[in-house]
Amino acid sequence: MSALSWLNAEAFTAFGQHILWSDMLGNTIGLIALALGWRRSVLTWPVQLLSGVILVGAYASAHLSGGVGKQLLVIGVAVWGWRQWTRGRRQAQDGSIAVRFATWKERGWLLGGAVLGTLAVGGLFTAFPSLSWSPWADAYIFVGTLVAMVAQARGLVEFWFAWLLVDLVGVPLAFSSGLAFSGLVYVIYFALVVWGAYDWWQRSREPRPALEGVAA
Repeated sequence: MSALSWLNAEAFTAFGQHILWSDMLGNTIGLIALALGWRRSVLTWPVQLLSGVILVGAYASAHLSGGVGKQLLVIGVAVWGWRQWTRGRRQAQDGSIAVRFATWKERGWLLGGAVLGTLAVGGLFTAFPSLSWSPWADAYIFVGTLVAMVAQARGLVEFWFAWLLVDLVGVPLAFSSGLAFSGLVYVIYFALVVWGAYDWWQRSREPRPALEGVAA
């Protein structure tokens, strides 16, 4: 059995739901990446990268080109975020990653990007049904994930609120799609997001040295 075939094999069955190795491993690693993001560890990015690579392999084996394309974009943003945090840590006097609330202009860009991106991706998925069986929900989750990752790379507290909005759609969609493990992970994401948002909000109020922060 090849590695790709193994990724799409059933790991176990729980409560009538078939749990796939790719679903379990990819999302578990993604959860670890989110926890590392809460800790402001640069390791969050290579871990996200690994999660994306696993899911690319899984989607490719299942001939789901839409899923492959989405994960390749996520991998690209993870590489960029890794570079941003590495540069920011080097510029910081204490070697840490500073966090802050976005300016109103930045919030406008994030919101505008989310709306336009969802319309564009949703339209693409609608035009090519083979890319997604639930085009608008899938587009919302995909674009919301990218917006959250961009905000995280910039060290913005709004990163957590973007993840929260993604979870509100991701949880029911995952369970209805038969991806029970993804749904469970999204529930854990929700608790971690609330915790992380509070922690970053508290840290954003701390005095920071002039050079501390995420690279612009």
